Amino acid sequence: MTALPPATSLSHAETDAANAPPVLALDGIGKSFPGVRALDGVALELYPGEVTALVGENGAGKSTIVKILTGIYQPDGGTIRLDGQEVRFPSAADAARAGVTAIHQETVLFDELTVAENIFLGHAPRGPLGLIDWRKMRQEAGAILTRIGASLDPGAKLSDLGIASKHLVAIARALSIDARVVIMDEPTAALSHKEIHELYALVDRLKAEGKAILFISHKFDEIFRIADRWTVFRDGRHVGSGRMRDVTEAQLVQMMVGRAVDQIFPERTPAPGPRVMQVEGLSHPTEFDDVTFDLHEGEILGFYGLVGAGRSELMQCLFGISRPSAGACRIGEVDLAARGAAGAIGQAIGQGIVYVPEDRGKQGAIKGLPIFQNVTLPSLGRTSRSGFLRLAEEFALARTYCERLDLRAASLDQDIANLSGGNQQKVVIAKWLATKPRVIILDEPTKGIDIGSKAAVHAFMAELAAEGLAVIMVSSEIPEIMGMSDRAIVMREGRIAARLDRAEMSPEVLVRAAAGIAADAKAAPLATEEPA
Repeated sequence: MTALPPATSLSHAETDAANAPPVLALDGIGKSFPGVRALDGVALELYPGEVTALVGENGAGKSTIVKILTGIYQPDGGTIRLDGQEVRFPSAADAARAGVTAIHQETVLFDELTVAENIFLGHAPRGPLGLIDWRKMRQEAGAILTRIGASLDPGAKLSDLGIASKHLVAIARALSIDARVVIMDEPTAALSHKEIHELYALVDRLKAEGKAILFISHKFDEIFRIADRWTVFRDGRHVGSGRMRDVTEAQLVQMMVGRAVDQIFPERTPAPGPRVMQVEGLSHPTEFDDVTFDLHEGEILGFYGLVGAGRSELMQCLFGISRPSAGACRIGEVDLAARGAAGAIGQAIGQGIVYVPEDRGKQGAIKGLPIFQNVTLPSLGRTSRSGFLRLAEEFALARTYCERLDLRAASLDQDIANLSGGNQQKVVIAKWLATKPRVIILDEPTKGIDIGSKAAVHAFMAELAAEGLAVIMVSSEIPEIMGMSDRAIVMREGRIAARLDRAEMSPEVLVRAAAGIAADAKAAPLATEEPA
């Protein structure tokens, strides 16, 4: 294999950092969930005064490793060493006491509390009698805000602040403990260009203080701007690690997607029919802009993109959950973009559009209700007479679609909460198919379900398309996009980045478009997959 380019000479500071042992070292970390092996013996090292970029596709295991580091999840195996000593973080509080803190893309803050109260929630300074020392808390909050360059009033109520200011409060909260390891998980997703550069300056200050920083981002320009080291995860496994100066964007992409499309997908002969949906210039004030595409009967149109690309937000708008600021969404002669806020979802269903959400537990299923009632909920007009529900008709309707999807359950009276993830997904799909739609939107339809259930969902999607239903599939899995889509649209930062026919799709093309990497960047093979 071609060797890496020779290393450039190091400064004294870089030499010291290179020789320093890692602050935090993980080895052989595994984590499984029902039907899913999220992490399989991964390794990760974080060094003082350095930023390590953790890179990988959606589903590579990045979020799981963050939750293990912050005490939310417990690993099934492997070791975590802090300063060379093996440690465990049984809870988030234990991780914080050890000096590990995280700044998440979506941090939970409380609008009715002040800035200072949010920063010190759960560990406020106390006086001799154990009471909260409010004056000291405001002073210390002010000192932390000054340290990160945030000109915020510690006594201001959080509800009076904008999104960027709230993000700074979240950063201050993370730094309110004596952190030695700082995890930044997609920290720039909600920030403006100016605010992103202010975050870069904060990262530089944290490095100067000797903090070990784990930086997770899908944006390659950010990674190459601030990271000293890289680690790549793929499918829950550690692929390689090294120094940023020794790697290119193209090589990182190659490692992220360097696998064959090894899943078996149903054989299909696409035969698209007439256009059923026309979307023109659809825009939202904050989530997506100028989206235009057509959808035809009998086709599967895939939507690919990275975190924050705006795919789910677009689908929710098509279904009426949110309203667009401009553009049109036509089903025949009806422009659904012009519908009023009241009853928008009902109008979408009436025109034959249904939406199977990514979060089936919170948005798709009603736990506590039996299977049959979950299935018939949107179709009560068909199972009732004179305002009275007919139980036999509800059961018959639910049985028809559950049998069609090969649902595995003891009975239709079973609480949906007691089903596996794959069978819950089948119930949610059955619920919307019972409405006899023209367009079905499937948002991450196989997320978190086992291989067998994935195959069943894929086969059923192919069957629906063969029957003339128009299918939109949002997926973060490249094999699924390539194996199931007749055409694919790649979104990046709320805009369409690429339109691809089936013959044009490849892992590299999809990831390049999603990450905004120039198509002419050439990948040279790496000499080693072991840490440099």
